[in-house]
Amino acid sequence: MELPALALLACAAAGLACALLRRRRPGSHVAVTHALSDGREARLHTLTNAHGMSVSVSAYGATLTSIRVQDVRGEVGEVTLGLDTAEALQRHRAFLGSTVGRYANRLAQGRLTVDGMTHALDRNDGPNHLHGGAHGLDAKLWSSAAVRRVDAGEVTLKVTSPAGEGGYPGELRATVTYALSDACNELTIRFEAECDAPTACNLTNHVFLNLAGSGAITGHRLRLAAERFVPVDANLIPTGELAAVEGTPFDFRRETAIGARISEPHEQLRLGRGYDHCYVLGQPGAIRLAAEVRDSSSGRTMQLLTDAPGVQLYTGNFLDGTVQGRWSAPYGFRQGFCLEPGLFPDSPNRPEFQRMGFPSGVLRPGEKYAQTMVLRFGVINERS
Repeated sequence: MELPALALLACAAAGLACALLRRRRPGSHVAVTHALSDGREARLHTLTNAHGMSVSVSAYGATLTSIRVQDVRGEVGEVTLGLDTAEALQRHRAFLGSTVGRYANRLAQGRLTVDGMTHALDRNDGPNHLHGGAHGLDAKLWSSAAVRRVDAGEVTLKVTSPAGEGGYPGELRATVTYALSDACNELTIRFEAECDAPTACNLTNHVFLNLAGSGAITGHRLRLAAERFVPVDANLIPTGELAAVEGTPFDFRRETAIGARISEPHEQLRLGRGYDHCYVLGQPGAIRLAAEVRDSSSGRTMQLLTDAPGVQLYTGNFLDGTVQGRWSAPYGFRQGFCLEPGLFPDSPNRPEFQRMGFPSGVLRPGEKYAQTMVLRFGVINERS
């Protein structure tokens, strides 16, 4: 048989193998219904990929309730501080894995200034507005639907926040899509939104992670690709400056244990009771690697990729043992960390950030808000 004929035969065989793999669709989807305290029902979707990694997403708050992924020994285990039922999410309002907004992070004094007009928002964090306030997206029941792609399982959730809700101007229509890849242990979360009047929009996911599955996260080693961070005042509101990380406990450009310098006598650490600060990644645009975390006890690693200009590092400084999740004991101080991509805190009220070229956080009719974050899991010394 001549070489071209052999090549054609090989191509045909490869095409048949790909077709069989597509038909096999190794990932799976399961959905169950959970009752809320007011009688409404929320769907809980669980996606499992070809490698055995699974994620669960509740329609209440478009919440990522669970990520189960292999450790270095191949054993699948939980890596989030989550709540297993919609009723528990409704009762605690602890932002454990929730989609937060309209404006994630803090807005100073519960005020939002758009086009010279100031709107009074819910104050739910001392004098400030935090994560959308009392009527935030984390406390809404979203519609949900699951689909199966050739190489991934997806859950798409939608919700509408009416004009005036929480004090925000304009109606906001938000969509969040969770996609679990079959090719690797990678979860992609895509946020989109549109409005009918100028309003603020900054969406993110607030999942608390612990790659060991339990215990403190201070031994986790973090690398964060940022040369600057956003200093805050006593109310954790930006001062309007961007500070260099060099020579400070905020420098994670080289891999460092999260707890290595967390107790140093630095004023910003004192104000946040640890790390609760936004890091500057650069102008929004292409998706790039923002952070890497690894845990030596489990051998698990995680990379965060995003197209957002900032990422909030939070080290569970306000976890105080009042929320009982799936662990045998309530979630406690520094037992979970968050990496929340998004815009800078208080951006709509901060012309300083806008003069530096960063987004204002104001969404207008005809525009589409879009942001993507990717959580990519692996194990130490894994060969790709």
